[in-house]
Amino acid sequence: MELRRVVVTGLGALTPIGNTVPEYWNGLLNGVSGAGPITRFDSSKFKTRFACELKGFDSQNHFDRKEARKYDRFAQYALVVAEEAMKDSGLDTFQYDQDRVGVIWGSGIGGLDTFLKEVMDYTKGDGTPRFSPFFIPKMIADIAGGNISIKYGFRGPNFTTVSACASAANALVDSLNYIRLGKADVFICGGSEAAVNEAGLGGFNALTALSVRNDDPATASRPFDKDRDGFVLGEGGGALVFEELGHALRRGAKIYAEVIGGGLSADAHHMTAPDPEGRGARKVMLNTLEDAGIQPEEVDHINTHGTSTPLGDIAEPKAIVELFGEHAKKISINSTKSMTGHLLGAAGAAEAIAAILAIKYDIVPPTINHFTDDPEIPQLDFTFNKPTKSIVNIALSNTFGFGGHNACIAFRKYTE
Repeated sequence: MELRRVVVTGLGALTPIGNTVPEYWNGLLNGVSGAGPITRFDSSKFKTRFACELKGFDSQNHFDRKEARKYDRFAQYALVVAEEAMKDSGLDTFQYDQDRVGVIWGSGIGGLDTFLKEVMDYTKGDGTPRFSPFFIPKMIADIAGGNISIKYGFRGPNFTTVSACASAANALVDSLNYIRLGKADVFICGGSEAAVNEAGLGGFNALTALSVRNDDPATASRPFDKDRDGFVLGEGGGALVFEELGHALRRGAKIYAEVIGGGLSADAHHMTAPDPEGRGARKVMLNTLEDAGIQPEEVDHINTHGTSTPLGDIAEPKAIVELFGEHAKKISINSTKSMTGHLLGAAGAAEAIAAILAIKYDIVPPTINHFTDDPEIPQLDFTFNKPTKSIVNIALSNTFGFGGHNACIAFRKYTE
Protein backbone atom coordinates (compact mmCIF):
# COMPACT_ATOMS: atom_id res chain seq x y z
CA MET A 1 0.00 0.00 0.00
CA GLU A 2 1.38 3.38 -0.99
CA LEU A 3 1.19 5.88 1.85
CA ARG A 4 -0.27 9.29 1.07
CA ARG A 5 1.89 12.39 1.53
CA VAL A 6 1.03 14.78 4.35
CA VAL A 7 1.80 18.50 4.58
CA VAL A 8 1.34 21.28 7.13
CA THR A 9 -0.99 24.04 5.92
CA GLY A 10 -1.93 25.93 9.09
CA LEU A 11 -0.44 26.92 12.45
CA GLY A 12 -1.77 28.38 15.69
CA ALA A 13 0.13 29.20 18.88
CA LEU A 14 -0.58 30.61 22.32
CA THR A 15 2.60 30.74 24.38
CA PRO A 16 4.26 32.61 27.25
CA ILE A 17 6.30 34.58 24.68
CA GLY A 18 3.57 35.32 22.14
CA ASN A 19 -0.18 34.86 21.69
CA THR A 20 -0.07 34.22 17.94
CA VAL A 21 2.34 32.36 15.67
CA PRO A 22 4.10 35.55 14.44
CA GLU A 23 4.46 36.84 18.01
CA TYR A 24 5.76 33.45 19.17
CA TRP A 25 8.30 33.23 16.34
CA ASN A 26 9.47 36.79 17.00
CA GLY A 27 9.91 35.96 20.69
CA LEU A 28 11.96 32.88 19.82
CA LEU A 29 14.27 34.74 17.45
CA ASN A 30 14.80 37.52 19.99
CA GLY A 31 15.60 35.12 22.81
CA VAL A 32 12.74 36.34 25.00
CA SER A 33 12.23 34.62 28.35
CA GLY A 34 8.61 34.01 29.26
CA ALA A 35 9.39 33.45 32.95
CA GLY A 36 8.36 35.83 35.72
CA PRO A 37 6.72 35.98 39.15
CA ILE A 38 3.36 34.20 39.27
CA THR A 39 0.42 36.59 39.00
CA ARG A 40 -2.51 34.17 39.02
CA PHE A 41 -2.38 33.27 42.72
CA ASP A 42 -0.33 33.90 45.85
CA SER A 43 2.74 31.68 45.51
CA SER A 44 4.68 33.16 48.43
CA LYS A 45 4.64 29.92 50.45
CA PHE A 46 5.76 27.70 47.55
CA LYS A 47 9.34 26.60 46.89
CA THR A 48 9.00 28.03 43.38
CA ARG A 49 7.30 31.39 42.98
CA PHE A 50 7.56 31.96 39.24
CA ALA A 51 6.35 30.38 36.01
CA CYS A 52 5.93 31.03 32.29
CA GLU A 53 2.39 32.38 32.28
CA LEU A 54 0.55 33.68 29.23
CA LYS A 55 0.79 37.46 28.91
CA GLY A 56 -2.24 39.59 28.08
CA PHE A 57 -4.57 36.69 27.39
CA ASP A 58 -8.19 37.62 28.10
CA SER A 59 -10.78 34.92 27.45
CA GLN A 60 -13.42 37.61 26.84
CA ASN A 61 -11.56 38.59 23.68
CA HIS A 62 -12.45 35.15 22.33
CA PHE A 63 -15.61 34.01 24.11
CA ASP A 64 -18.62 35.71 25.63
CA ARG A 65 -18.83 35.37 29.40
CA LYS A 66 -21.48 32.64 29.36
CA GLU A 67 -19.53 30.55 26.86
CA ALA A 68 -16.21 31.01 28.68
CA ARG A 69 -17.73 29.55 31.86
CA LYS A 70 -18.23 26.25 30.04
CA TYR A 71 -14.52 25.78 29.31
CA ASP A 72 -11.51 25.14 31.50
CA ARG A 73 -8.52 27.28 30.54
CA PHE A 74 -6.86 24.38 28.72
CA ALA A 75 -9.95 24.03 26.51
CA GLN A 76 -10.09 27.78 25.90
CA TYR A 77 -6.47 27.66 24.75
CA ALA A 78 -7.31 24.77 22.42
CA LEU A 79 -10.16 26.62 20.75
CA VAL A 80 -8.09 29.80 20.34
CA VAL A 81 -5.13 28.10 18.66
CA ALA A 82 -7.38 25.90 16.52
CA GLU A 83 -9.12 29.03 15.22
CA GLU A 84 -5.79 30.64 14.33
CA ALA A 85 -4.65 27.49 12.54
CA MET A 86 -7.92 27.18 10.65
CA LYS A 87 -7.74 30.78 9.43
CA ASP A 88 -4.07 30.41 8.58
CA SER A 89 -4.80 27.32 6.49
CA GLY A 90 -7.66 28.95 4.58
CA LEU A 91 -9.98 26.08 5.51
CA ASP A 92 -12.33 28.50 7.22
CA THR A 93 -13.41 29.78 3.80
CA PHE A 94 -13.17 26.52 1.83
CA GLN A 95 -15.90 23.93 1.24
CA TYR A 96 -14.64 20.53 2.38
CA ASP A 97 -16.08 17.18 3.39
CA GLN A 98 -16.61 17.46 7.15
CA ASP A 99 -16.71 13.67 7.42
CA ARG A 100 -13.08 13.62 6.26
CA VAL A 101 -11.72 16.10 8.83
CA GLY A 102 -10.69 14.89 12.28
CA VAL A 103 -9.24 16.20 15.51
CA ILE A 104 -6.53 14.54 17.59
CA TRP A 105 -5.62 16.63 20.61
CA GLY A 106 -3.07 16.12 23.36
CA SER A 107 -3.18 17.14 27.01
CA GLY A 108 -1.20 15.58 29.81
CA ILE A 109 -3.51 16.76 32.60
CA GLY A 110 -6.63 18.39 31.18
CA GLY A 111 -8.88 20.55 33.34
CA LEU A 112 -6.74 20.85 36.45
CA ASP A 113 -8.04 24.36 37.20
CA THR A 114 -11.61 23.09 37.22
CA PHE A 115 -10.83 20.06 39.36
CA LEU A 116 -8.94 22.18 41.88
CA LYS A 117 -11.69 24.79 42.18
CA GLU A 118 -14.54 22.32 42.54
CA VAL A 119 -12.79 20.24 45.19
CA MET A 120 -11.61 23.28 47.13
CA ASP A 121 -15.12 24.74 47.11
CA TYR A 122 -16.53 21.44 48.37
CA THR A 123 -14.04 21.14 51.24
CA LYS A 124 -14.84 24.67 52.37
CA GLY A 125 -18.54 23.86 52.71
CA ASP A 126 -20.57 21.84 55.17
CA GLY A 127 -20.28 18.59 53.25
CA THR A 128 -23.35 19.17 51.12
CA PRO A 129 -22.44 18.32 47.52
CA ARG A 130 -22.77 21.44 45.40
CA PHE A 131 -20.85 20.74 42.22
CA SER A 132 -21.18 22.59 38.95
CA PRO A 133 -22.97 20.69 36.17
CA PHE A 134 -19.97 21.65 34.03
CA PHE A 135 -17.46 20.07 36.46
CA ILE A 136 -16.94 16.80 34.58
CA PRO A 137 -17.31 18.17 31.02
CA LYS A 138 -14.81 20.94 31.79
CA MET A 139 -12.30 18.64 33.46
CA ILE A 140 -12.00 15.62 31.16
CA ALA A 141 -8.96 15.75 28.91
CA ASP A 142 -10.82 14.79 25.73
CA ILE A 143 -13.18 17.76 25.88
CA ALA A 144 -10.80 20.13 24.08
CA GLY A 145 -10.81 18.03 20.92
CA GLY A 146 -14.53 17.49 21.28
CA ASN A 147 -15.16 21.23 21.49
CA ILE A 148 -13.07 21.86 18.37
CA SER A 149 -15.07 19.30 16.40
CA ILE A 150 -18.38 20.71 17.67
CA LYS A 151 -17.40 24.27 16.68
CA TYR A 152 -16.45 23.34 13.12
CA GLY A 153 -18.65 20.30 12.51
CA PHE A 154 -15.73 17.92 11.99
CA ARG A 155 -17.04 14.34 11.96
CA GLY A 156 -13.81 12.47 11.27
CA PRO A 157 -11.76 10.55 13.85
CA ASN A 158 -11.64 12.41 17.15
CA PHE A 159 -9.74 11.45 20.28
CA THR A 160 -7.22 12.68 22.81
CA THR A 161 -3.69 11.45 23.39
CA VAL A 162 -2.52 11.43 27.00
CA SER A 163 1.17 10.61 27.35
CA ALA A 164 2.29 13.32 29.78
CA CYS A 165 4.67 15.77 28.11
CA ALA A 166 4.65 13.71 24.89
CA SER A 167 0.86 14.12 24.49
CA ALA A 168 0.78 16.73 21.72
CA ALA A 169 3.62 15.10 19.76
CA ASN A 170 1.73 11.81 20.07
CA ALA A 171 -1.30 13.58 18.55
CA LEU A 172 0.82 14.75 15.60
CA VAL A 173 2.19 11.26 14.93
CA ASP A 174 -1.28 9.71 15.06
CA SER A 175 -2.69 12.39 12.75
CA LEU A 176 0.09 11.77 10.25
CA ASN A 177 -0.67 8.06 10.18
CA TYR A 178 -4.45 8.42 9.85
CA ILE A 179 -4.04 10.65 6.80
CA ARG A 180 -1.34 8.44 5.31
CA LEU A 181 -3.67 5.46 5.56
CA GLY A 182 -6.58 7.28 3.95
CA LYS A 183 -8.77 7.47 7.06
CA ALA A 184 -9.13 11.26 6.73
CA ASP A 185 -7.96 14.13 4.53
CA VAL A 186 -7.33 16.76 7.20
CA PHE A 187 -6.58 16.82 10.91
CA ILE A 188 -6.52 19.66 13.40
CA CYS A 189 -3.92 18.35 15.81
CA GLY A 190 -1.86 19.68 18.69
CA GLY A 191 -2.23 20.15 22.40
CA SER A 192 -2.97 22.53 25.24
CA GLU A 193 -2.26 22.72 28.96
CA ALA A 194 -3.15 25.05 31.84
CA ALA A 195 -1.43 23.78 34.97
CA VAL A 196 -0.11 27.04 36.41
CA ASN A 197 -2.15 26.87 39.61
CA GLU A 198 -1.61 25.83 43.22
CA ALA A 199 -1.96 22.12 42.50
CA GLY A 200 0.29 22.14 39.44
CA LEU A 201 3.01 24.18 41.10
CA GLY A 202 2.81 22.30 44.39
CA GLY A 203 2.78 18.90 42.75
CA PHE A 204 5.83 19.52 40.59
CA ASN A 205 7.60 21.17 43.54
CA ALA A 206 6.99 18.02 45.59
CA LEU A 207 8.73 16.06 42.84
CA THR A 208 11.66 18.52 43.01
CA ALA A 209 11.21 18.87 39.26
CA LEU A 210 11.01 22.68 39.12
CA SER A 211 13.70 25.31 39.20
CA VAL A 212 13.79 27.28 42.46
CA ARG A 213 15.78 30.20 41.05
CA ASN A 214 13.34 32.70 42.55
CA ASP A 215 15.91 35.51 42.55
CA ASP A 216 16.24 35.41 38.75
CA PRO A 217 13.26 33.76 37.00
CA ALA A 218 14.21 35.01 33.54
CA THR A 219 17.35 32.86 33.52
CA ALA A 220 15.89 29.89 35.41
CA SER A 221 15.29 27.69 32.37
CA ARG A 222 18.85 26.69 31.45
CA PRO A 223 18.83 23.64 29.18
CA PHE A 224 22.25 21.96 28.94
CA ASP A 225 23.84 24.45 31.35
CA LYS A 226 25.96 23.12 34.23
CA ASP A 227 23.91 25.04 36.82
CA ARG A 228 20.42 24.01 35.64
CA ASP A 229 18.16 23.08 38.55
CA GLY A 230 14.85 22.02 37.02
CA PHE A 231 12.25 23.09 34.50
CA VAL A 232 10.02 26.16 34.55
CA LEU A 233 6.27 25.49 34.50
CA GLY A 234 4.54 26.92 31.44
CA GLU A 235 1.10 27.00 29.84
CA GLY A 236 -0.51 27.50 26.45
CA GLY A 237 -1.26 25.57 23.31
CA GLY A 238 -0.33 24.84 19.73
CA ALA A 239 -2.41 23.69 16.75
CA LEU A 240 -1.34 22.41 13.35
CA VAL A 241 -3.37 21.60 10.26
CA PHE A 242 -2.12 18.36 8.73
CA GLU A 243 -3.48 17.79 5.24
CA GLU A 244 -3.18 15.19 2.51
CA LEU A 245 -1.01 16.69 -0.22
CA GLY A 246 -3.51 16.31 -3.07
CA HIS A 247 -6.28 17.86 -0.98
CA ALA A 248 -4.03 20.83 -0.17
CA LEU A 249 -2.94 21.31 -3.78
CA ARG A 250 -6.49 21.16 -5.13
CA ARG A 251 -7.52 24.09 -2.98
CA GLY A 252 -4.31 26.05 -3.56
CA ALA A 253 -3.22 25.98 0.08
CA LYS A 254 0.13 27.38 1.17
CA ILE A 255 2.41 24.64 2.48
CA TYR A 256 4.79 25.19 5.38
CA ALA A 257 6.52 21.81 5.27
CA GLU A 258 5.98 18.13 4.60
CA VAL A 259 5.45 15.72 7.50
CA ILE A 260 7.66 12.78 6.58
CA GLY A 261 7.68 10.50 9.61
CA GLY A 262 7.00 9.92 13.24
CA GLY A 263 8.11 7.55 15.95
CA LEU A 264 7.12 6.38 19.42
CA SER A 265 8.97 4.44 22.09
CA ALA A 266 9.09 3.80 25.83
CA ASP A 267 11.96 4.03 28.30
CA ALA A 268 10.51 1.25 30.50
CA HIS A 269 12.76 2.60 33.23
CA HIS A 270 11.19 4.87 35.89
CA MET A 271 8.00 6.84 36.63
CA THR A 272 9.61 10.26 36.25
CA ALA A 273 13.33 9.85 35.46
CA PRO A 274 14.63 9.19 31.93
CA ASP A 275 16.78 6.21 31.04
CA PRO A 276 20.22 7.63 31.96
CA GLU A 277 21.76 6.20 28.78
CA GLY A 278 19.02 7.68 26.60
CA ARG A 279 18.00 4.33 25.12
CA GLY A 280 14.34 5.29 24.71
CA ALA A 281 15.30 8.66 23.22
CA ARG A 282 17.65 7.00 20.75
CA LYS A 283 15.02 4.43 19.79
CA VAL A 284 12.29 7.00 19.15
CA MET A 285 14.57 9.04 16.87
CA LEU A 286 15.68 5.86 15.06
CA ASN A 287 12.04 4.82 14.61
CA THR A 288 11.32 8.25 13.14
CA LEU A 289 14.22 8.12 10.68
CA GLU A 290 13.15 4.66 9.54
CA ASP A 291 9.52 5.73 9.20
CA ALA A 292 10.57 8.77 7.17
CA GLY A 293 12.94 6.73 5.01
CA ILE A 294 15.88 9.05 5.65
CA GLN A 295 19.46 8.59 6.80
CA PRO A 296 20.89 10.16 9.97
CA GLU A 297 23.20 12.44 7.99
CA GLU A 298 20.19 14.08 6.30
CA VAL A 299 18.97 15.67 9.55
CA ASP A 300 19.87 19.35 9.86
CA HIS A 301 18.08 20.40 13.05
CA ILE A 302 16.66 18.89 16.24
CA ASN A 303 14.34 20.76 18.57
CA THR A 304 15.15 18.76 21.68
CA HIS A 305 13.02 17.95 24.70
CA GLY A 306 15.69 19.89 26.65
CA THR A 307 13.81 20.67 29.86
CA SER A 308 16.66 22.06 32.01
CA THR A 309 16.57 19.08 34.37
CA PRO A 310 19.77 17.49 35.71
CA LEU A 311 19.18 13.99 34.27
CA GLY A 312 17.20 14.63 31.10
CA ASP A 313 19.66 17.12 29.67
CA ILE A 314 22.40 14.51 29.81
CA ALA A 315 20.44 11.53 28.48
CA GLU A 316 19.11 13.19 25.31
CA PRO A 317 22.46 14.46 23.95
CA LYS A 318 23.94 11.03 24.69
CA ALA A 319 21.21 9.50 22.55
CA ILE A 320 21.87 11.98 19.75
CA VAL A 321 25.58 11.20 19.71
CA GLU A 322 24.97 7.45 19.77
CA LEU A 323 22.48 7.57 16.89
CA PHE A 324 24.04 10.24 14.67
CA GLY A 325 27.73 9.61 15.34
CA GLU A 326 30.05 12.24 13.88
CA HIS A 327 27.13 13.88 12.10
CA ALA A 328 25.74 14.89 15.51
CA LYS A 329 28.26 17.75 15.61
CA LYS A 330 26.82 19.14 12.35
CA ILE A 331 23.22 19.24 13.58
CA SER A 332 21.83 22.55 14.85
CA ILE A 333 20.28 21.60 18.17
CA ASN A 334 18.18 23.80 20.41
CA SER A 335 15.70 23.86 23.27
CA THR A 336 12.93 26.41 22.92
CA LYS A 337 11.88 25.55 26.49
CA SER A 338 14.66 27.90 27.53
CA MET A 339 12.22 30.65 26.48
CA THR A 340 8.71 29.23 26.79
CA GLY A 341 9.24 27.07 29.83
CA HIS A 342 7.71 23.61 29.76
CA LEU A 343 4.20 23.57 28.29
CA LEU A 344 3.74 19.97 29.46
CA GLY A 345 1.16 18.22 27.24
CA ALA A 346 1.21 21.15 24.79
CA ALA A 347 5.00 21.19 24.38
CA GLY A 348 5.13 18.87 21.39
CA ALA A 349 2.85 21.13 19.35
CA ALA A 350 4.54 24.43 20.20
CA GLU A 351 7.98 22.95 19.55
CA ALA A 352 6.91 21.32 16.28
CA ILE A 353 5.76 24.76 15.13
CA ALA A 354 9.21 26.15 15.99
CA ALA A 355 10.87 23.36 13.99
CA ILE A 356 8.60 23.98 11.00
CA LEU A 357 9.35 27.70 11.02
CA ALA A 358 13.08 26.93 11.25
CA ILE A 359 12.64 25.01 7.99
CA LYS A 360 10.57 27.77 6.40
CA TYR A 361 12.97 30.59 7.27
CA ASP A 362 16.29 28.67 7.54
CA ILE A 363 16.87 30.10 11.00
CA VAL A 364 17.34 28.04 14.18
CA PRO A 365 16.13 29.86 17.32
CA PRO A 366 18.56 29.93 20.25
CA THR A 367 18.84 28.01 23.48
CA ILE A 368 19.05 30.97 25.83
CA ASN A 369 20.46 31.21 29.36
CA HIS A 370 23.66 29.31 28.72
CA PHE A 371 26.45 30.40 31.02
CA THR A 372 28.59 27.37 31.86
CA ASP A 373 29.35 24.19 29.90
CA ASP A 374 28.54 20.91 31.63
CA PRO A 375 31.40 18.42 31.20
CA GLU A 376 28.91 15.53 31.45
CA ILE A 377 27.05 16.70 28.34
CA PRO A 378 28.50 15.98 24.89
CA GLN A 379 29.57 19.27 23.32
CA LEU A 380 27.28 19.70 20.36
CA ASP A 381 25.95 22.74 18.50
CA PHE A 382 23.22 23.75 20.97
CA THR A 383 22.66 27.16 19.30
CA PHE A 384 23.47 28.84 22.59
CA ASN A 385 22.20 32.37 23.24
CA LYS A 386 21.64 33.60 19.69
CA PRO A 387 19.81 32.32 16.60
CA THR A 388 21.75 30.80 13.75
CA LYS A 389 21.07 31.17 10.04
CA SER A 390 21.41 27.70 8.62
CA ILE A 391 19.87 25.73 5.76
CA VAL A 392 17.28 23.46 7.37
CA ASN A 393 15.85 20.86 5.00
CA ILE A 394 14.92 18.25 7.61
CA ALA A 395 14.12 18.82 11.27
CA LEU A 396 13.13 16.54 14.13
CA SER A 397 11.13 17.52 17.20
CA ASN A 398 11.61 15.40 20.33
CA THR A 399 9.18 15.19 23.24
CA PHE A 400 9.45 12.87 26.24
CA GLY A 401 6.98 12.38 29.09
CA PHE A 402 6.69 11.03 32.62
CA GLY A 403 6.11 7.29 32.50
CA GLY A 404 8.85 6.96 29.88
CA HIS A 405 6.70 8.00 26.89
CA ASN A 406 8.73 9.23 23.91
CA ALA A 407 7.51 10.80 20.67
CA CYS A 408 9.40 12.29 17.73
CA ILE A 409 8.20 13.76 14.46
CA ALA A 410 10.12 14.70 11.31
CA PHE A 411 9.45 17.56 8.89
CA ARG A 412 11.06 18.40 5.52
CA LYS A 413 11.05 21.37 3.17
CA TYR A 414 8.20 20.77 0.74
CA THR A 415 9.11 20.00 -2.84
CA GLU A 416 6.75 18.68 -5.51
